[in-house]
Formats: sequence, structure tokens, C-alpha cells
Amino acid sequence: MSTDGVNHSKRRLLVAATSVVGAIGAGFVAYPFIASMLPSARVQAAGAPVEADIGKLEPGQRMTVEWRGKPVWIVRRTDANLKDLASMEAKLRDPNSDMEQQPAYAKNQHRSIKPEYLVVVGICTHLGCSPQYVKIDDPHSLGADWKGGFFCPCHGSFFDLAGRVYQGVPAPLNLEVPKYSYINDTKIIVGVDKEGGAA
Repeated sequence: MSTDGVNHSKRRLLVAATSVVGAIGAGFVAYPFIASMLPSARVQAAGAPVEADIGKLEPGQRMTVEWRGKPVWIVRRTDANLKDLASMEAKLRDPNSDMEQQPAYAKNQHRSIKPEYLVVVGICTHLGCSPQYVKIDDPHSLGADWKGGFFCPCHGSFFDLAGRVYQGVPAPLNLEVPKYSYINDTKIIVGVDKEGGAA
């Protein structure tokens, strides 16, 4: 068979151009299907797990992430804060966290997986106000024996740096500890634990 008069380079160019256009078209067709599998912003706000990078959180600092429309506080406690937790028990309504406001792995003195990091929902268990984080060295400290923690100015409830509620205040329960787990040393995920259980 004669190939006289056939421009092979033009044919290769047309085949290549057609292939590129076909690949781009396939991408445009596939994108809506792939995008539909990702959780929407509405679904994420409704309860999808949220990642938090804690790598730059200094001792004594707090950061906030939003999960299910609620503020979740992550506090990096100092060594002094951790030592103070044991001395607080006589002042607390539920020092051993007997009320189920936390997953089983956070039912301990520091109410966390790693003692250094506290993860709590930042909503007062009285009427749903958002308490203030008040450090031990804060100039507006709450008295000489204040060891740091959370104060709800709405009705005067106090919580220690494990989110445990003081005795004699309106709030009936400790702050809630949501399900969470560590992705690595510097990242946590709120809303799901190691066993894969979502909150």
C-alpha cells in the first residue's frame, strides 16, 4: 500500500491534539463525580472531623478550632499546670470525672490522651455560655490560690485546667471532652478516635 502524499507529522500532531482534548474533557466529566464524594462545608460544620495543627502551640497557650458549630479548645499545659491538677481535687465537684463528659481514654486526672494537651468543648455546662481562659499569671487573676483554668462570667462558674468544674458554682458538669486522636506528634483530629469511632 502506497503512503505517497500522507503527511505523517501532521497525522501525529492531530492524534496528539485529539488525545489531549479528550483527556481534558474526561477530567471535566470526572470532576463533578469526585467532588460529590468530598464532604461539603455544611456536612463538615454538621460534624465531620476537624484537624488541628498543634505544632506551634507554646506551653500555656490555647488555640480554638470549630467542630459541629462549637468551639473546641486545645490548651498546652505547662509542667506547673500538670502538678497543680492533683492539688485541685478538694475544690472540685467531680474530680475523678465520674460523670460521662469524656471518652474512656480521657477519664484520668488530666482528662486527656497526652497529659500536656487538653482538648475540651469551650461551652459552659450551665447555660451554654463560653468561658474565658484565665492563666495563673494573668493580671486579672481570680485570687491568690487561682491555678489557671476557665471562668464563665455569665453566672460565675469555674473550671480547672482539666476542664473539671468547681464545687458551689452553677455549672453541674465538667467541660465536655470530645472524641479525638493524634494523627502524629503535631496534629490531632477532633471528632474521631483511634478506634475509628466518630462522635
